[in-house]
Amino acid sequence: MEQVTIAEAINKAASILSARGVSEARLDAEVLLRFILNRDRAWIMAHAGEPLDEDKRGIFEKAVARRAKREPLQYITGKQEFWGLDFIVKPDVLIPRPETELVVETTLKITEHGRRSTEGDTSFTIVDLCTGSGCIAVSLAREIRNARFFAIDTSGRAIAIARENARKHGVSERIRFLEGDLFQPLEELDVRGRVDIITANPPYIRSGDLRGLQPEVRDFEPEIALIAGPGGREVHQKIIEAAPAFLKKHGSLIMEMGEGQAEALLAMVNKDGRYAAPEILKDLAGIDRVIVAQKK
Repeated sequence: MEQVTIAEAINKAASILSARGVSEARLDAEVLLRFILNRDRAWIMAHAGEPLDEDKRGIFEKAVARRAKREPLQYITGKQEFWGLDFIVKPDVLIPRPETELVVETTLKITEHGRRSTEGDTSFTIVDLCTGSGCIAVSLAREIRNARFFAIDTSGRAIAIARENARKHGVSERIRFLEGDLFQPLEELDVRGRVDIITANPPYIRSGDLRGLQPEVRDFEPEIALIAGPGGREVHQKIIEAAPAFLKKHGSLIMEMGEGQAEALLAMVNKDGRYAAPEILKDLAGIDRVIVAQKK
C-alpha cells in the first residue's frame, strides 16, 4: 500500500465526504482521525506531514465510508458531549443536542431557588421521562447532590445505555432506571404527589415529516425517539395530562419541544386547568424550545 501522510489522508477523506453531501466534511474527517489515533488537534497539525500508520489508515477509511453513508459521527465514535460530559451513544438512543441543555439549566435554576427558600429538608425527587442516553438525568445528578432520580424510557436498550452513562459519571446510586411507557413504571412506587420536577425531551416530530429529515436523523436515529404521531404533540399531551398526579403542589413540568409547537402546547397546558400560567423559554438560536408549567 502506498504511503499516505496524515494531511493527505484527511484531504482525501474530506473530498469523499463532501461529495456525499456532508456539510462539514473536513472537520468530520479530522475528528474521525483524531478519534482513531487518540490524539488532539494540535498533535494532528504538528504531525500532518508524517505517514499514517497502515493499520490506522485502514480503520480510518472504514470510518470514513460509514460517514459517507451519512451515519452520524457520534455513532461512529460512540460518544457525544453534553453539559461538559462525555456520553456514550449508540444507535439505540437519540444523540444529545446542545439545545436540550436548556432543560438542565432550567431545572438547576428551580432547584437552586428551592434550596434557598425551603427550610429543613431540601432534598428533591426528580423524574426524567424519555431518558434515552440519560443525558438529562445524569447531568442533573452530577449537579444536584441532594436529589433522587427516576429515569424512564420505553426502550430497554436505551435504559442499558443510560445506566452505562450513570456508572461512567459516578451517579448510578442516585438514579433508578425504569423501563416502561412514560409514568407507567411509577404506578407501583410510592411517588404520587411527591415529585418536585418532571423533565422530558419527548418525541416531537410529526410522522409525515420523517422523510424530509436529514439522512443522519431519518436513517440512523431511533424512530421511536423521534416520531410522536401525526400531530407531533401526542406525547406532550399524555405527559401534560398525567404529570399533575405525580407532582407536588407547585412542582414543575419542564419539557423540550419542537420549533413551532409553543402555541399549541401553551393551549394544552392552559386548557388542563391544573397548572399555573406556563412559561416558554428560547434556546440560543432564539427558537421556542422549552415549556415550563407549575402545578397549582
